[in-house]
Amino acid sequence: MTILEYSWVGREEPYLDEIDIQHVGRMVLGRFGGNRTAGQYKNEDGCLLWTSINQDWEFTVLLDAHTTAESAELVIQTVKTLKSEIAALLMMPPGEAFEQVGGLLLNKFKSQDFKAKCKKVIGETAFLCVIRQSSFLWWLSIGDCILHLFHPELAAFKEYQQNHRSFYEWVGKVNTFDLPVPCYSSGAKELRKGRNHIFLTTDGLTECPNTNFADPKEIFNLFSMFGNEEGVRELLTLIKDKNVRDSTTIISWIIDTEHEGSKPSS
Repeated sequence: MTILEYSWVGREEPYLDEIDIQHVGRMVLGRFGGNRTAGQYKNEDGCLLWTSINQDWEFTVLLDAHTTAESAELVIQTVKTLKSEIAALLMMPPGEAFEQVGGLLLNKFKSQDFKAKCKKVIGETAFLCVIRQSSFLWWLSIGDCILHLFHPELAAFKEYQQNHRSFYEWVGKVNTFDLPVPCYSSGAKELRKGRNHIFLTTDGLTECPNTNFADPKEIFNLFSMFGNEEGVRELLTLIKDKNVRDSTTIISWIIDTEHEGSKPSS
């Protein structure tokens, strides 16, 4: 199995005052570290992208750390150690694959070894893992990173955001997995027939002053005028021009499917 892979943490290359666009298979990765003139001096975002050349899936992790990027680095290093196991599981049918991968990630995060490493880092990170396999989307979310699914049939019902921003949840020095009941959310979504646009972002985009990107309809409308790469670049250009301070990392890709999504019986 051939897997395209890319990982990054903001302190390696912070992209302050700079927009960067990369392609990993069909996925577009867009980064803007924030404006120095607004007071930005570091970037604590991070990401991990895998996509199979031979199989029909993408695996992504998006991170938004606080204080330092050490927690994001730890999570990326940890998930990388699971690469061969995750790739093998993603050869299973989607229902089994999602259940098994979710269990694998949670068991690793709950392990004493991982929790001991978390105690040694400075700061903590939000964590969003999103997998697309065949005509289904699955996610595991800790904290406040955002997942949207844009499709006209969903937009007709004003459905865009799939997870919810959950505050006071992290992995790292302050660690949800140290609680008696670890706090996170997970879900799955059937893609619709036609063009499905999967869009992940850290909150620099949604909290940019003098914009309304906290409303996902605004993002949906913008992409109706641009292609995938052009839309990501336009979003980052707009927040750069608005002198945003916080860093923004976007992962965006399009899946065209012939699969007929579920319809009501009457």
